[in-house]
Amino acid sequence: MPKYVYDFTEGNKDLKGLLGGKGANLAEMTNLGLPVPPGFTITTEACRHYLSHGDMPDGLGEEVAAHLAALESGMGKRLGDPDDPLLVSVRSGAKFSMPGMMETVLNIGINDRSVLGLAKQSGNERFAWDSYRRLIQMFGKTVLGVDGELFERAIDELKGEREDTDLDTPDLQRLVETYKGIVRERTGREFPADPREQMDLAIRAVFGSWNAPRAVLYRRQERIPADLGTAVNVVAMVFGNLGADSGTGVAFTRDPGTGQRGVYGDYLQNAQGEDVVAGIRNTVPLQELEAVDPVSYRRLLEIMATLEGHYRDLCDIEFTVERGKLWMLQTRVGKRTAAAAFRIAVQLVDEGLIDMDEAVTRVTGDQLAQLMFPRFATPEGDGRLTTGMNASPGAAVGKAVFTSARAVELAGRGEDVILVRRETNPDDLSGMIAAKGVLTSRGGKTSHAAVVARGMGKTCVCGAEELDVDVDARRFTTRDGTVVEEGDVISIDGGNGAVYLGEVPVVASPVVEYFEGGHPDDELVAAVHRVMTHADSVRVLGVRANADTPEDAARARRFGAQGVGLCRTEHMFLGDRRKLVEDLILATTPQERQAALDALEPLQTADFTGLFAAMDGLPVTIRLIDPPLHEFLPDITDLSVRLALAADQAPEKDRRLLEAVRRLHEQNPMLGLRGVRLGLAVPGLFAMQVRAIAAAARRSANPKAEIMIPLVSAVQELELVRDEAAKILAETGVDALIGTMIEVPRAALTAGQIAEAAEFFSFGTNDLTQMTWGFSRDDVESAFFGRYLDLGIFGVSPFESIDPDGVGRLMRIAAEEGRRTRPGLKLGICGEHGGDPESVRFCHEIGLDYVSCSPFRVPVARLEAGRAALASTGSDTR
Repeated sequence: MPKYVYDFTEGNKDLKGLLGGKGANLAEMTNLGLPVPPGFTITTEACRHYLSHGDMPDGLGEEVAAHLAALESGMGKRLGDPDDPLLVSVRSGAKFSMPGMMETVLNIGINDRSVLGLAKQSGNERFAWDSYRRLIQMFGKTVLGVDGELFERAIDELKGEREDTDLDTPDLQRLVETYKGIVRERTGREFPADPREQMDLAIRAVFGSWNAPRAVLYRRQERIPADLGTAVNVVAMVFGNLGADSGTGVAFTRDPGTGQRGVYGDYLQNAQGEDVVAGIRNTVPLQELEAVDPVSYRRLLEIMATLEGHYRDLCDIEFTVERGKLWMLQTRVGKRTAAAAFRIAVQLVDEGLIDMDEAVTRVTGDQLAQLMFPRFATPEGDGRLTTGMNASPGAAVGKAVFTSARAVELAGRGEDVILVRRETNPDDLSGMIAAKGVLTSRGGKTSHAAVVARGMGKTCVCGAEELDVDVDARRFTTRDGTVVEEGDVISIDGGNGAVYLGEVPVVASPVVEYFEGGHPDDELVAAVHRVMTHADSVRVLGVRANADTPEDAARARRFGAQGVGLCRTEHMFLGDRRKLVEDLILATTPQERQAALDALEPLQTADFTGLFAAMDGLPVTIRLIDPPLHEFLPDITDLSVRLALAADQAPEKDRRLLEAVRRLHEQNPMLGLRGVRLGLAVPGLFAMQVRAIAAAARRSANPKAEIMIPLVSAVQELELVRDEAAKILAETGVDALIGTMIEVPRAALTAGQIAEAAEFFSFGTNDLTQMTWGFSRDDVESAFFGRYLDLGIFGVSPFESIDPDGVGRLMRIAAEEGRRTRPGLKLGICGEHGGDPESVRFCHEIGLDYVSCSPFRVPVARLEAGRAALASTGSDTR
């Protein structure tokens, strides 16, 4: 039979998966000889059994009874004894820290008889009755499901203008009776007087709190697996509410906000732990404990030094002082800001506690990304209008504009603007580039606005549903009736989704200035520099950038990119060039088609020349045009209406255009005439692009061109385009690799065949995810994604992080079979996942040569590639 209960003397900090973080660390402190109240831990295995079967596993009750008896023997007290009661706390504790997300119940073991014994033994009648009312209040809310506001209202009515500490014993006795009446009225039963029943019900409640909505939401946010479960810790109570010589507090061995060494924390006299967390009373700085109780203060500092040296990291400590005796209730590796994470990592290296390998594992790409975005100088500002989704981090201030044309116009005059739309589409690209930030009333974190904004490093708030955006009137209206007209200044915070009226001061990120070529003279920047330098020295994965313009490519190179992994040539055909594409589509004779291609070719040559110059000597992977065709054609309904209104006066070109739109109209453009299919259907299109690439290469000093053919499903498609491209390259004397994008499931499954005609693969995981799952990135969020996340079908959106079991398996198959055919096959990824930390680690695992991501994500990918390399050699990447 499995062992479900462990005494604190039996565990250690390496058993977090079994004992949870709290239980493992209580055991570790016990083993270090620190003053920890005795107790035992019920394992996460018991929790998982309870959650899946609805009842406790066989034998658990007997194990708990045995450990409780040992605890009682060691303490010389019995649970709920009427003369000298043992009281215990029942506390949650999962493998990964989830502060405040699950339940805790204190003071278990008090009833109408034992409260009298507690009063007698403590010599403090008020303390005993205060502990009793706390138990009923916490137990009633946590275990019995009584609305906590009812208890709060009762105590507020009793104390009036007084503080909690001003309530005397008769007050608290009346409050206990009131609380018991609330329980009776709301549950139809008396408050349980049996101490063992109290404990058993509390244990079940803590197990059940693993699936409480706030815990589920927190796990989703932190990407904590949903199947881990929580442990339960049963601990002998020590009391900080016994008078002025008692208290409770929280301490950090370093400042979790900045990383600086020192004494940081809060202390509250004559209080229990929940008083600090709930903010019922104002705490004092931890340093003031020295004046109140210098002996406990000095001992606390000694223990803090011991724990930091033992854990080799910032420690977060909860403690209680009971009549001058210091007790340690919890320690864990403390949460910290991104800035503190980098500072602490290099501090610990300098102090000899860790090496640079471990320093790299102590920080994350997500933390680096937080440091790179501009931010508001103050976290809150007057005039908050609404809150949407924090789609792309940063802080942006500018005049509200409602069309891309207006954004370009005002930005051209040197004015800062925020592009406000219901949602964006590819035609808004110019406006998004011109704007300081993007605000939409629709869409989510994987909508067009969000994906493109992140790629460009633009601040973006999406899905601000309370805003009624009227593009025609050039205004939006908030739920309370506030109207913001075009030209009014607004501020948007991509970190928390807040939207403000007026200007909130913005400060630039010194980390970005460093990546742009600045000197690492700031302490934080110096720490980032040291970590990044070491990550680059250990990583195996190359890091390239998705860049469509010379400016993007140059920035990517400054940020450390080792080439361009994806140049999306369709982006070069938007804006003013759309007319040339329309001419190409409308062409009815070879001569008309060639004239359109001839007009496009010099423009493409100039585009590629600029990219080769920016990446001088580094590879540039150019994807031949891959647009859903509808993006280059007018909306069929709008065009039909326009022609109907014009009647006989409609221009002939518009009539021809409508005919072409009807001919090419697709029910599902994402699965239609695009990629290699478009290149084969429109003779000369791909050839024109290859000629432009060759001409640009001949003009450049040290070009390294790679031509990528998109949306291939069959090797025959690739062979046809490859042969045409190879002929042009041979005629012009230009060397370039020819490969393909693996973005269709069939291509992944037939990669062995396709590798016969391809010199490299680049995984287009955006489309591969859509086609593997069978839903569109642009449509699913508002339809059912939220529900799927709530139900646990998705732990995280498959558009945010690679789905390793489905999409990832296709990638693994393609990589293995492609290299079996062509051992030297170069493998990369150029979808949005290329900048996602989890996805970067997966790409390292399956042996890709490089990842490619937006320029602003290049440093993140570099860091995560280093962390992935260290993880594969056994380093801890917590």
